[in-house]
Amino acid sequence: MSELMTTTYSMWRLFRNCRMACKWRYIDELVPLERDPNLAFGSVIHDCLECWHGERNLSKVLDHIDRTYPNRAQDDHQQADWHLARAMMSAYAEHYPAEEFEVVALEKTFEGPIVNPATGATSRSFILAGKVDGIVRQDGQYFLLEHKTASQIDASYLERLWTDFQIILYAWYLEQTLGITVSGIIYNVLVKAKLRQGKGETEAEFEARRAELIAKSKTGKSSAKRKLPEDDETFQQRLQEKYLEPGMFHREVLYISRDQFEELRAELWELSKAMLDARRRDIFYRNTSYCFQYGRPCAYFQLCRSGGNPNVIENHFQRIAPHEELRDGAGEDAAPVF
Repeated sequence: MSELMTTTYSMWRLFRNCRMACKWRYIDELVPLERDPNLAFGSVIHDCLECWHGERNLSKVLDHIDRTYPNRAQDDHQQADWHLARAMMSAYAEHYPAEEFEVVALEKTFEGPIVNPATGATSRSFILAGKVDGIVRQDGQYFLLEHKTASQIDASYLERLWTDFQIILYAWYLEQTLGITVSGIIYNVLVKAKLRQGKGETEAEFEARRAELIAKSKTGKSSAKRKLPEDDETFQQRLQEKYLEPGMFHREVLYISRDQFEELRAELWELSKAMLDARRRDIFYRNTSYCFQYGRPCAYFQLCRSGGNPNVIENHFQRIAPHEELRDGAGEDAAPVF
C-alpha cells in the first residue's frame, strides 16, 4: 500500500478552484518568494489572539508584535503593520475585558481518515488534517472559535460566512477525535483600520502648494506652513480612537446543520477521487476564471503564463513542504475564505 498523503481543506479548496495551482503548491511544493502582505498580517493577528486568549496578558501580546517587526524604523510596510497590530490588539483587549465563553483549547490540530459516507470505505491514498483557532464552551455547548481579519464588515460579508465549509468540516473531524458535539462556530472578526500615518510634505510639494494658494489669494500672500510627518505617538492615538468606533469588532455565531456534515464529507470523497485520477494521468488543468480572484493575480499566475519556465521558478519561487499551518507555532491558513 502506498503511503497516505496528508491533505488539508485548503488543499482541496485549491484543487477545486484550480487544479494547476494545486499541483504547483502541493505536489511541486512551490511557494512564491514574495508573500502576500495581507496573509502575513492575518497570521500575526492569529498569533496575537492565541496569546491573548491563552494568557490574557496584553503586555506579552504587544511584546510579540514588537519582535515581529524588528525593522520597522527602516521599513514603511513593517511600520504600518506594527502600528495597526498594536492598535488593533490594544483595542481588542479593552473591547473584550471578559468573555462569555470558556476556552477549552487553542490552535487545536486533528487528523483523520477520508471516508466515503455512502459506503463507509476509507481512502487508501489520503488523510485529512487541520487546525482550528480555538474550541470554547458557552452555556454548556461547544463552539469552534474562528478568527478573521477583514477590511470591512457588512451584510454581504456576514452572508458569505455560510460558505465557510472548511470550519464546518473540521467540526465533524473534531467531534470524532474528541467525542464532543460542536454546536456551531463563533466568528471573531477584527476590522483592519484604513488610516495611514501622515508622511508630511517634501520641500518641493510644500512650495507647489504654497504657490497655488498665493495664486488664489487676493493679497498675493500665504501663511501656509509645511506639513510635517505625523509622529508615532500621534498616529497610534488616532488609530486607537478609530477602534473605539462601533463595528470595528464583531462576533457572529452560526449553528451547524447535521446535514452539512454529510454533504461536505461526500464532496471531500469526490474531490479525493478526482485528485487520484489527475495524479494517475498527470493532468492538472487550469481554471482561468480563478487567475484574478480577490482582485489580484493568483500567486502562480506568472508561473502559468511562462509555461512553468525553470527560470521563473528559480527567480521567484522556493520549495517549502506543504501544510505549513499544521506545524507548531504556525497560524492557520489566513487566506480569504471567499
